[in-house]
Amino acid sequence: MSGSNGSGETAEIRHTARGLQTRSRIIDSAQQLFYIKGVNATTLDDIRLASKTSKSQLYNHFPDKLALIHAVIDVTSRFVLNREEQRLRGVRTLAGLRRWRDALVQSNALQDGSYGCALGGMSIELSDVDERSRAALSETFQAWERLLIDTLARLQKLGVLTKEANPTALGTGLLAALQGGYLLAQSAHNSKPMGIALDMALDHIDSFATG
Repeated sequence: MSGSNGSGETAEIRHTARGLQTRSRIIDSAQQLFYIKGVNATTLDDIRLASKTSKSQLYNHFPDKLALIHAVIDVTSRFVLNREEQRLRGVRTLAGLRRWRDALVQSNALQDGSYGCALGGMSIELSDVDERSRAALSETFQAWERLLIDTLARLQKLGVLTKEANPTALGTGLLAALQGGYLLAQSAHNSKPMGIALDMALDHIDSFATG
């Protein structure tokens, strides 16, 4: 009976307003550290210090590092997909697609190309060591790819792209160019390679323009 009460108390702590704020602070700190230092190089002590939480607070919310990693993947995935959905849903011209490209490259340039894509970085570190992380990240990339495919299909339906254009293949290629561009920019500490990779993919898409 006492074990059950203890579990209930822990669950209650997690769902109070203060508990939710603490949990959010831990995830935010872990997200930033994973992005800058990498998942493997970041320890729970690093996260505890960055989030200004005690060990008991940290473990009340996350029993181990893997549980925290899964939470960070979830939060980061939702953020990226929401951002991309907002940027892409209004694209109705090839110029609009270029503006999407410019926003990504400009954001990357603000940090001199460093750190790359948060999702891509976690995928490199985790996909071969944790199946749940791999599956969650794969699902996010598939959703991101689908946003691009839907955007290109919309352009085709609007008559911007010819009937010969293949939105599925073009969307996959565009996402691949983006992720490859992130990696090259990270290695060079310069966003220029990312811009070039995206421009080449967009130039190919332009070759299917009706105008």
